[in-house]
Amino acid sequence: QVPLMESGGGSVQAGGSLRLSCAASEYTYKSVCMAWFRQAPGKEREEVATIDSDGRTRYADSVKGRFAISKDSAKNSLYLQMNSLKPEDTAMYYCAADRWRACRAVGTWNQYNFWGQGTQVTVSL
Repeated sequence: QVPLMESGGGSVQAGGSLRLSCAASEYTYKSVCMAWFRQAPGKEREEVATIDSDGRTRYADSVKGRFAISKDSAKNSLYLQMNSLKPEDTAMYYCAADRWRACRAVGTWNQYNFWGQGTQVTVSL
């Protein structure tokens, strides 16, 4: 079973909304930390939002008030609701999970245990 698989990306005009989904295996969904990252061409991968198993969330300053991360245990899924999208949100979006550590204990992005294949989000003016 694939650990993580994203869906829901697409093209949208500025000001629009998208909801990204990340289907997790049962094992991966039990991770202590789950997160969304994004990477634009020529830029480093950056953390967008994280959620711990206790529900604690964290957001990048650039998306606070516009994005919301959530989980659904009935579907073993992670979500990212993105509202008021801007062209600078254009990137490949990835979900990630760390099986054993709280999000605040995970260092750089490459320390996460599991990654999805990514879903493209393109925001145009």
